[in-house]
Amino acid sequence: MADKKGTGAGSIVEESLDALLDDETFLPELEGQTRKKAFTSLVSILSTPNHVHKSYLRTPLLNGKVVRILSFRVQHNNIMGPYKGGIRFHPSANEDEVMQLASLMTLKSALHDVPFGGGKGGVMIDPAEYEAKELYLIAKKYVQYFSDILGPEKDIPAPDVGTSEREMDWMMGEYKSIHPGRKYRSSFTGKSVLNGGSLGRKEATGKGVYFTFHYLIHDFMKEQYQWLKERDNIFAKKALDQQDKTLTIAVQGFGNVGSVAALEAYKSSQLDNKVVSVSDKNVTLYNSDGIDIPELIKYTKENSDLPVNDDELSEANVKATIMDRDEVLSMDVDVLFLAALGHQVHNENMKDVKASIIVEGANAPLTTDADQYLSEQGVIVIPDILANAGGVIVSYFEWLQGRDTQFLTEEQVFERLNDKMKETFDAVLPQYFQDVFTLRQNCYIHAVMKLSTVLFRQGKLY
Repeated sequence: MADKKGTGAGSIVEESLDALLDDETFLPELEGQTRKKAFTSLVSILSTPNHVHKSYLRTPLLNGKVVRILSFRVQHNNIMGPYKGGIRFHPSANEDEVMQLASLMTLKSALHDVPFGGGKGGVMIDPAEYEAKELYLIAKKYVQYFSDILGPEKDIPAPDVGTSEREMDWMMGEYKSIHPGRKYRSSFTGKSVLNGGSLGRKEATGKGVYFTFHYLIHDFMKEQYQWLKERDNIFAKKALDQQDKTLTIAVQGFGNVGSVAALEAYKSSQLDNKVVSVSDKNVTLYNSDGIDIPELIKYTKENSDLPVNDDELSEANVKATIMDRDEVLSMDVDVLFLAALGHQVHNENMKDVKASIIVEGANAPLTTDADQYLSEQGVIVIPDILANAGGVIVSYFEWLQGRDTQFLTEEQVFERLNDKMKETFDAVLPQYFQDVFTLRQNCYIHAVMKLSTVLFRQGKLY
């Protein structure tokens, strides 16, 4: 059987609503055949996007050639607020992937009570193959081609794979030129601070990824220790096994998310953990005594990639053993942070994973088959919808700050981020440790409940 690459919006919604159909406390106003018809409507509405926009960007290059670059903007659902989601520049960007990621954004925003809907953008290029001026022209063209559907009250893009605050600054500047006199600061988030971006936005996703792990193992476990001991739940038992020992961590991906999460672990004073392995697209580094993350970050800021030989390790002032890039996935560690790309753990390597806890910093780094297999083994998987929501949460803060032109300090941003994520954890963790659903399934059910209730209250099921 082919490995399932991910869970599509349709199956997520259908499975969640199947679990809710017989729960009489959920939408009690709906009964009998009316209830069944309404649930069928909900599956239809939430499993399909509202709009799929597709265009070929006509872009001149510095060599005199003109290319047509395939690009997308998918707007999944806006019942909770304006569409929200990143724009990725990547050669594998395609319509199906962007649709799936847009649906995940709808669920993620609902789960964390962020008043946005789900959207996603994609441009099918490898940014490394283009000069900065060419990328600037591509970014401008994207806004020009999709300008009618974007805006602070319509659809608010943000950075994603292959994009950064630089591209968001370019895009906001073009939006301002196309729409003179309109409010523009909240048209894009993830911008530089100088252009109205929020302090802490760049680090938000990585900090949120580490916070989810820290909160589960430190705060929640200590507060609920006795309650967890009484639970006949494989995940509760596995979580209790992690107490009172030094937790070893491996991080796949040392970009904006993975490096920040690794640094948070390195600096942690409350939780006894150490990062023993990190990887990027070229190499895995390993040191059983722990890796000097600050020195490694300093090196990658100047050289982009991790050191790949002894001379470069010496230059970085880092002690580590050089290994194949994929060995990070089978490392004998307690915790594995997956902060690279999607579908990294699949049928062919899922049985090699030794970690007891997996934290999804990337979107869908586990295929459906791998997720099911690891969950059956009692591995605690903190899913992407929960773990990597720091970006959209702080994007919301940035959106508010852009509207009011009053800005939060970095300390205030991270404090509010932690409070927001803590609220979500406290809503889903008790169910996770006492019923048959995985944490991912509990998150989906929680999100679908919110979306369904709002759709029903607004009369969208008739």
